[in-house]
Amino acid sequence: MTHAIVLHAPGGPEQLRWEEVEVGEPGAGELRVRHTAIGVNFHDTYVRSGSYRTLPLPGIPGVEAVGIVERVGPGVEGFKPGDRIAYINEKYGGYAEARLLPAHLALHLPSTLSDLDAGALTVKGLTACLLLRRVHAVRAGEKVLIHAAAGAMGQLLVRWAHRLGATVFATAGSAAKARIAAECGAHHVIRYREEDFVARVKALTGGTGVDVVYDGVGADTFSGSLDCLAYLGTLVNFGQSSGPVPPFAVGRLAVRSNTLIRPLLFHYIRDRASLEALANEAFDAMESGVLPAAIGLTLPLSRAGEAHTALESRATSGAIVLTP
Repeated sequence: MTHAIVLHAPGGPEQLRWEEVEVGEPGAGELRVRHTAIGVNFHDTYVRSGSYRTLPLPGIPGVEAVGIVERVGPGVEGFKPGDRIAYINEKYGGYAEARLLPAHLALHLPSTLSDLDAGALTVKGLTACLLLRRVHAVRAGEKVLIHAAAGAMGQLLVRWAHRLGATVFATAGSAAKARIAAECGAHHVIRYREEDFVARVKALTGGTGVDVVYDGVGADTFSGSLDCLAYLGTLVNFGQSSGPVPPFAVGRLAVRSNTLIRPLLFHYIRDRASLEALANEAFDAMESGVLPAAIGLTLPLSRAGEAHTALESRATSGAIVLTP
């Protein structure tokens, strides 16, 4: 027997319960993996609260983890006991001390990347690569607005967009978080609680707006994000930490011939070749220092509920990692 966080019913962080579970032996095409670091994402909070009804209950949440291969099932090639791996799994199961994992989801980790750093960066690093290199390929000289720039995801986007040569506009909620965004490379930081970010962006761009907005906040910022776009600009809505975006008139996009996209990482890594290509580019960015692991909080897996509370309250900057 081993332990895992089990969700029996949607609700608050108190619904994340520490329980004994049985893992068993790997079947054909499977690995038995002992976890060493588990990433915490806003996606996990949406699953726990019931905003996303994508985990059959009772079930073990968590879409990413890092670990050591303990045993290899029949027919598996390319992996052996002792290998360090990371994975992303849309069928969940990450909040556990150990698990069975389809081998085609496992990614070999570079030797220079620690388990904790990989736990903080796998989903976020691949997502940053997806947003900046696939969904909208940022070019030197473009104007980019990034919301929640001091958060774990925001910091990565600011750093990489800056490295790509973009002029980076960032929003942050406090003086401390504004400093973090500036240290990551943001050229203009807007403290949205004290000033209208739309008016500020317009003033800073001479009224033209930005080429792309990366908005993981959702309801609170969506309308303003649209208003910040230049002609032919793109709004990338990749999250909803403040709640889902309500219906809106699609004609708003016609005001400046704008584009709206709501990408999901899992849709871009549906086959092994796409997963490896995105992971290799993201891991290269991690190893070169473009995407450093900014870990704001580390907690034992048994205290996953506290991790969710900290994430939802924005009580910490940087990534949150659970350790079994």
